[in-house]
Amino acid sequence: MKQRQNTRLWLRLSTWWRGIGPVALLVLGWGIAGCTDTNGLTDGLRPESTGILVKRVIDGDTIELSTGQRVRYLGVDTPETVHPDKPIECYGPEASAANRTLVEGKRVQLETDISDRDKYGRLLRYVSVDGQDVAAKLIREGYAYVYSRKPDIARLKTYAALERAAREARVGLWADCHQ
Repeated sequence: MKQRQNTRLWLRLSTWWRGIGPVALLVLGWGIAGCTDTNGLTDGLRPESTGILVKRVIDGDTIELSTGQRVRYLGVDTPETVHPDKPIECYGPEASAANRTLVEGKRVQLETDISDRDKYGRLLRYVSVDGQDVAAKLIREGYAYVYSRKPDIARLKTYAALERAAREARVGLWADCHQ
């Protein structure tokens, strides 16, 4: 009698588990995926962090985080100021100064696109501060060019429109460097 009750209980539980089990595993998987710790750096075009401190600005499109990791902004390029094989380019110091004003000593949010790192080992990320896309601001104010690097092109159309407007308005480097 006792064995029959255990068998019935087992059948009920297994029937229940067949119905709810896949959903439970899916929810559990989402929970685990959201809890993995990679120093605040994950994959997918979504915010990865809620405020990583910027230790210093390296140039107009590269920063160093308080974690020691370097981040290269996706979708944008600024004139060179620190490249070992290139001279300082027109509007490079201004772009670096603008980037410094925007992010140095502040907490930023990072978002990924497709690629994780560039050939120099820097993280490739979209960066925002106080909800504002840093690259978009640099482009809009004429400190940067659009830089499309496949496959990381999620914001290419937006950035291209901002560059076109800055160019037409002859803002920043479009006034001083492109006569």
